[in-house]
This record gives sequence, structure tokens and C-alpha cells, in this order.
Amino acid sequence: MIAAMRLTRRKQTFADIAKLHKSLEPRQRPADAEPPASVQEQVLVTKQEIHDRPVYTLRPRRGYSSRHVLYFHGGAYVHQIQKDHWSFLTRLVTATGCTATAPLYPLAPDHRYDDTISMVKAVYKEKLSGLPGDDQILMGDSAGGGLALVLAQSLRDEGSPQPKEVVLLSPWLDITMSDPAQQEYDRHDPYLAINGLLEAGRLYAGGLDPSDPLVSPLNGDVTGLGSLSVFVGTRDVLLSDARRFRAKAEEHGVPVEYWEYEDMFHAWMIASFPEAKQASGRIADLVVRGGRT
Repeated sequence: MIAAMRLTRRKQTFADIAKLHKSLEPRQRPADAEPPASVQEQVLVTKQEIHDRPVYTLRPRRGYSSRHVLYFHGGAYVHQIQKDHWSFLTRLVTATGCTATAPLYPLAPDHRYDDTISMVKAVYKEKLSGLPGDDQILMGDSAGGGLALVLAQSLRDEGSPQPKEVVLLSPWLDITMSDPAQQEYDRHDPYLAINGLLEAGRLYAGGLDPSDPLVSPLNGDVTGLGSLSVFVGTRDVLLSDARRFRAKAEEHGVPVEYWEYEDMFHAWMIASFPEAKQASGRIADLVVRGGRT
């Protein structure tokens, strides 16, 4: 897969700012982001509108559990959900019996962080707020991992019950991309690049200081949250975010379940090859542990 990424020059979308901008229109069409027919054949899918945006909920056809995963897709805040996300959520729902909700949140550059966070909070209130905290799970990959952490921090600050699990998959937790180690990680990442991420982060933050915890939650308070879990690979430019998050949590006495996979690239765990299946099995364990059936 890494060889295929290099041959197809996948990294160019984030290495070249002009190509990043060119990618926005074709990768932001909501109609192209609907769950494919293959997903709807395996799980029950419903759709509703929240803040005038599509929100999809996936439920198992049998074997329900009480757990509900609120999942935020990656895409650097500028790209829409992909088929791999739907496939991953379908496998998660089928394996665990959980319900999974995936909002198609507002994207930059037409929208900024405040639009996105407002919509994310509304989805949480509509879909999860009435559930016991032990049945609530926040999860996301890449930018979606950042959103999951922002939401968890916001709920804590508001005095709302904290979701039992906060699961971060290759999370983008600092849009400043200012850690010196990232220059070396960039060389080995076959997909992401610092230049494009800086630009995507700038579009998303608008006039907000990019180090603000609302867009760079690594700079926020990590205490008082649900059980924290992080999955990352060593061929990911965002490896720095994951390692610094773990170090900050340890400094504050906050336990983090941390899995770092050698030679794995960005968001590999939502794919379907053997290492991804191993990681997704661990993620499924996080969803079901302590749950009621």
C-alpha cells in the first residue's frame, strides 16, 4: 500500500498547496459521501439533518449493545468522509453491536472551526447526551480525532457527563505543525505533508490563533476526561502529536492506552489488511468493555 501511494503520488495533495486547493471541490460533495450500497446491505442506516448537515447513524441488524459511538471522520477539515470510513464503521458496528453516528460536519474554507464545533456539539446533544456516560464513546481519525478531543474537553468544561471512552486514531491535535521532529517524520510519510496541513489548518482556524485549544486541543487541559486511547503509526507525520499527547497526559498523571505500530502510515487502522484488522480488533475491545448488552 505504501508503494502504491508513492507510485500514485498521493502525498502531492498535501505537499503542494496548489494541489490541496484543487482537491477541495471534488472532495467536498456531500452526495459523494453517502454510505455506499454495500454498507446499507450489512447494517441499518438512517439519515437526519442537524444544523442543515447530513448525519448518518449505523445500527446492527441483530445483536444490539447499549454503546453508541460518535465518530468524526478525518480529512484535514477540508476533505469529506471516504468509503474506507464507512467500511470501518460497518465492521465496528457488526463486531460490537454498537450504534455509530457519523456527522458530515462543515468543512473549510467555506466554514470555520466555530461552525464545525457548533454542529458537532449539536449532534452530541441530539444523539448521545441522553445516554449514560458509560455508553458514550467519542472516536475520530486525523482531524476527527482532534474534534473528538475538543468535544470531550468542552463537555468537561460545561460540567456534562464525560463519555467513557475517547478513542483517537492517528489524531491531528496541533494544527501549528511546529514540532521540529515533524520534519523527519514528513520524509517517511507516504500520504501527508507539513505544507498542506499548515494550509488546511489555516483555512479551518480562520482568524483564530492556530495554537488555541479549540483547533489545537493538544494545548488544552487533558485532565478530567474519559478513558483515553491513541493509535498511531511510525510513518505518520502526526506521530509527533500522539507522542506529545501521551507525554503531556503522563506529566499530569492521566493514563493513556497508547498503541504505536511500526511502519504503519496515517489512518491505516481503518483499512482492511492484517495490521489494520489487528488494530480494529483492539478498538472494538475498547467499545465493548464494561458495556451492557
